[in-house]
Amino acid sequence: MLSRVRVWLNRTYAENVFFMDQLRRNPSDRAVEIHATHGDPDSPVLAAADTAGPEPEGLSPAGYVEYALDQCVRRGIDVFVPRLHQAAIVAHRAEFAAAGTALLAPTREAVAVFEDKATAYEAVRSVGVPVPPWWRVRTADELLTAVGELEAAGHKPCVKPAAGAGGAGFRMITRAPFSLADLSGFPGPCVQLDLVVEALRRAEEPVDWLVMPRLEQPEVSVDCLTGPDNRLRLAVGRTKNGRRRGFTLEERWLEPARLIVEGFGVHHLSNIQFRMLGDRPVLLDVNTRPSGGLHQLSLCGMNAPWAAVQLALGEDPGVLEPPFLGQDYTVVPGLRPVVPASLPRQREAEITLPAVPAQAGSAVEALPL
Repeated sequence: MLSRVRVWLNRTYAENVFFMDQLRRNPSDRAVEIHATHGDPDSPVLAAADTAGPEPEGLSPAGYVEYALDQCVRRGIDVFVPRLHQAAIVAHRAEFAAAGTALLAPTREAVAVFEDKATAYEAVRSVGVPVPPWWRVRTADELLTAVGELEAAGHKPCVKPAAGAGGAGFRMITRAPFSLADLSGFPGPCVQLDLVVEALRRAEEPVDWLVMPRLEQPEVSVDCLTGPDNRLRLAVGRTKNGRRRGFTLEERWLEPARLIVEGFGVHHLSNIQFRMLGDRPVLLDVNTRPSGGLHQLSLCGMNAPWAAVQLALGEDPGVLEPPFLGQDYTVVPGLRPVVPASLPRQREAEITLPAVPAQAGSAVEALPL
């Protein structure tokens, strides 16, 4: 009988309850036990795990590595999927290996390249991957210059942090004056240029932003699984155009993703995002971690989380092709339990809960549109 596999996810996205579900429903029926930690006591990943606990607050990256190594030893972790402090953790890969834990994460060098979007754009352009025009901005004058050049070229400028994830901080720049129309309905993604310039000139410290054209849909996220030998095992594009989602194996999306993951050591699970600049795809972002939407590949008959765990354990799953491409779909919310409020919330003691079965009406449904 195959031994159980113990997997730890730290401070991960709520959507990764589905990642956990897929690990338990692996095709080999191998027993998987999942440990989860999080800074939010109401994160559903804590309730979905077999064991769970709060993340310690206030640790430096080096302090967090010590905590993580201790967790792996005490809990017998076979595979660690780090999101929080990923860069610091992968720098100590050998120490985790000595503790019996495989890191499901890219190389130290790959994480360093793709932590910073400007560095990433420079790097991938050198291997032939198309990128949008962009300016690195730290002052109000630099912002005005970048916006002016983009507008002169016929683009709609937008701004986002040079380092960040999940679209946090993204805004489209407009010269339209602020009016009551901006206060009707829900808040939008646009911000007035004069307000941004004024805020920058009042700021005590410089910002670190990228200014670039607004890119158009479709957006295609290519989920990749790459081995430590730099060989791609899986690549499937997930398309997004408004509410409509779908899948693609077109090489215009997959080939540049392959160049990135194989050329820069982006091992294990990653997500490469593209959008359109005119009539051609250009790189939007590289995520050196599993995407929150990775579970959607189950609509193509794929269990990417389990294949990744196999690869981390040295059990090569081989090159994986989807047996079919699922129909177009949309994403709808679903219900997931949280840890009961009656349990102590801020303690290091382990919270042990029964496994949560997958529910009907989960966060992804295949729906005719």
